[in-house]
Amino acid sequence: MAASPGERPLSTTTQTAPAPSTSVADGAGAAEAGASAAGPAAVAVIPVLLALSFSHFLNDTIQSLIPSIYPILKTKFALSFGQIGLIALTFQITASLLQPLVGVVTDRRPMPYSLAVGMGVSLLGLLVLSQAPVFAALLLAAGMVGMGSAVFHPEASRTARAASGGRLGFAQSFFQVGGNCGSAMGPLLAAFVVLPYGQHSIAWFALAALLAMAVLGAVGRWSAAHQRTRAARGQTHVGSGVSPRRVAVSIAILLLLIFSKYFYLSSLNVYYTFYLIHHFGVSVDSAQLHLFIFLAAVAAGTFLGGPIGDRIGRRYVIWGSILGVFPFTFALPFANLFWTTVLTVPIGLILASAFSAILVYATELMPGRVGTISGLFFGFAFGMGGVGAAVLGGLADSWGIDAVYRLCAFLPLIGLLAGLLPDLDRGRAA
Repeated sequence: MAASPGERPLSTTTQTAPAPSTSVADGAGAAEAGASAAGPAAVAVIPVLLALSFSHFLNDTIQSLIPSIYPILKTKFALSFGQIGLIALTFQITASLLQPLVGVVTDRRPMPYSLAVGMGVSLLGLLVLSQAPVFAALLLAAGMVGMGSAVFHPEASRTARAASGGRLGFAQSFFQVGGNCGSAMGPLLAAFVVLPYGQHSIAWFALAALLAMAVLGAVGRWSAAHQRTRAARGQTHVGSGVSPRRVAVSIAILLLLIFSKYFYLSSLNVYYTFYLIHHFGVSVDSAQLHLFIFLAAVAAGTFLGGPIGDRIGRRYVIWGSILGVFPFTFALPFANLFWTTVLTVPIGLILASAFSAILVYATELMPGRVGTISGLFFGFAFGMGGVGAAVLGGLADSWGIDAVYRLCAFLPLIGLLAGLLPDLDRGRAA
């Protein structure tokens, strides 16, 4: 892949023995090595990226059903905000604790067929959720869906990178946007399916899980063939040129940025509908539609962040996407219903543009550790979302839901730390 002006892909370069080939698997290997003379679009394996993005869409549609039906569960089971936060914590902590472990294991021994297995666990979680008679069963179902997500994300992220054609930000955003579109579907499905037909209707979404398992089985076959081809080519990774100490500091900064991003997003993903109902007196259906608008903006921001990072450098995207959202988050608690809806659009766009850039930047700092980095960052993001849900639920019970948004407005200021990251695009090293 030819680098854009001012950009030097230090950590994504691989050394390979020359091996002309026209097969899909070899094309993906050449893409990862950045060795295509015809340009990145010629070697990116678009069908694989489409399959991964579609599977991510189905996976996150399933996941998003859980927070989307919190108002329904709260009423049916007479739950407190603290108990709602505990469901969110169980779901997201389960995913966050397992994902780094899955990533480390699959870095050592890739398991392409684990994608379909993880989706099967989520399917079982859906069935338990649809029949759950008590609060403990809700926690079990949330944990199972979290486990399925933990298995899915690290290996899917690695496969997206392998199929990227060297356009790492584009591939990661393409993969991510499927998930964000799926997350945006949750409120609509809750409003138009679960709300009128009840808790048992959740079982219908097992069909989506079955479809995802079939697609991921095909992706697993491609990934296994690609891994055999890559091993035969003898590809090795080149280091980032950044000292180990600077790498460790940079990873810590990136995790702090993930904390600010997902703690704030948790306030909207979990409690935005309650805020709208309490603060403006809207109906549950109307609140779900407002949540859909925000989540659609998140999906759009996710898709834009990666390609922009490929072009101008990921460090700049990270800086702008975290810190640039502050004026909008600061204004949100003081806005009326119309401007609240308007403000959530730039908030979703700007915040969401960070994750793909952060993830690719981190893999450039630690080449050859795609599963570990993906598991760590996906897991930490889920974990911060879960911790945020639990903490903010407690605050909402004690201080009121309005106080949550006044407090969270200042979280994006943590983005100032992005100024300490090394500029890999200019080849700086500590």
